[in-house]
Amino acid sequence: MVPETRYAKSGGVNIAYQVVGDGPFDLVYVPGWVSHVELAWELPDLARGFERLASISRLILFDKRGTGMSDPVPADEPPTLEQRMDDVRTVMDAVRSERAAIFGASEGGNMSMLFAATYPERTIALCTFGSTAKRIRSPEYPWAPSWEERLEAFDHVEQLWTTGIDWEDVAPSLDPAGLAELSRYYRRCASPGAALALMKMNTQIDVRDVLPTISVPTVVMHRTDDRDANVEEGKYIAAHIPGARFVEFPGADHSWWTEGGEAILDEIEELLTGVRPAPEPNRVLATVLFTDIVESTQRIRELGDHRWTELLARHHAAVRRELERFRGREVDTAGDSFLATFDGPARAIRCTLAIRDAVRGLGLELRAGLHTGECELLGEKVAGIAVHTGARVSALAGPGEVLVSATVRDLVSGSSIVFEDRGEHALKGVGERRIYAVSDA
Repeated sequence: MVPETRYAKSGGVNIAYQVVGDGPFDLVYVPGWVSHVELAWELPDLARGFERLASISRLILFDKRGTGMSDPVPADEPPTLEQRMDDVRTVMDAVRSERAAIFGASEGGNMSMLFAATYPERTIALCTFGSTAKRIRSPEYPWAPSWEERLEAFDHVEQLWTTGIDWEDVAPSLDPAGLAELSRYYRRCASPGAALALMKMNTQIDVRDVLPTISVPTVVMHRTDDRDANVEEGKYIAAHIPGARFVEFPGADHSWWTEGGEAILDEIEELLTGVRPAPEPNRVLATVLFTDIVESTQRIRELGDHRWTELLARHHAAVRRELERFRGREVDTAGDSFLATFDGPARAIRCTLAIRDAVRGLGLELRAGLHTGECELLGEKVAGIAVHTGARVSALAGPGEVLVSATVRDLVSGSSIVFEDRGEHALKGVGERRIYAVSDA
């Protein structure tokens, strides 16, 4: 029987989910491009895979926003990795799961990596299959498709989604009947516009900077001749996650549940049933925000100490109001400066713009800088190179400017945030970094 489908509200979007099994730990399955929690049970191999996972865990299945039984999203506003990460957290909260292992397949692996780095306290372990770190080829990442190849793939999906795409490259081990069944399943997972929009969003993904910050036990799995994601991409991911184990399987299927899927489940079970309670994390991936008032010394001379103190109190209240609204955490305040952290870079950018606009109403101008990286937790404080980088980025900003590092820009790809390239800058104690200004959100 198909498990009961329930819904959790994530930022106004209903996320469909199911819970199967009652094992000693929770396991969240993050599907790839598109999915459908109820129709998935009609694929015999995938259903058997879910049953096997549910035999060792409390298995949590869900459809990402815009797919399956979850609410649709506008085709011109595809969800970001950050929003999808919020969907996982929301579903975990709905089923009262404090910590879970995460299994991300294909594109679902990108978001799973970001979740494990951002929420190590809620992640027992990480498993990925057929995943990539980025989706466009570059000199330092030569295995991904070129931009021209992705454009061809967009056209292919747009023209053939409604009539039937040939899924042989995804699962070449299947016979014609199996491929026809797989095609019917994918066609019902998303509308043509949603499938294309999500594919375009996925093309912008780049999580390379996230990989070294993942601290949970990790197994990275890939098939040798995967036609959709090169096996070297799996090796790259494993090599850049500290302590990760890479497991290579024979075959060419990109779908994990076909062509010897039991061997993949064996690896997942070995990792998860042998996991011991992890120590409290002392490092976490976070977006660091620095703000300070422009020409504050001059304003003190103009206003005098008493009026400046009153204005500064109103400034602090405005900043804290926006931090609370956007789930930012105030870390430190010194004079007219703020240091805050966020669990998502897009939210951090929008909060910074809201802060800037709020203090303009007080007759003040801010400069601000953001960077995403691994931070060391020291009680309520944060430290590490990511904090220094954020401070250096902020120091480059002019009045009213919000500057971000390339890492921040890469992690919000696919969002509506627009940037201006400000070129390479030598940041003291950090090295060369490309800097971008937020021009529109």
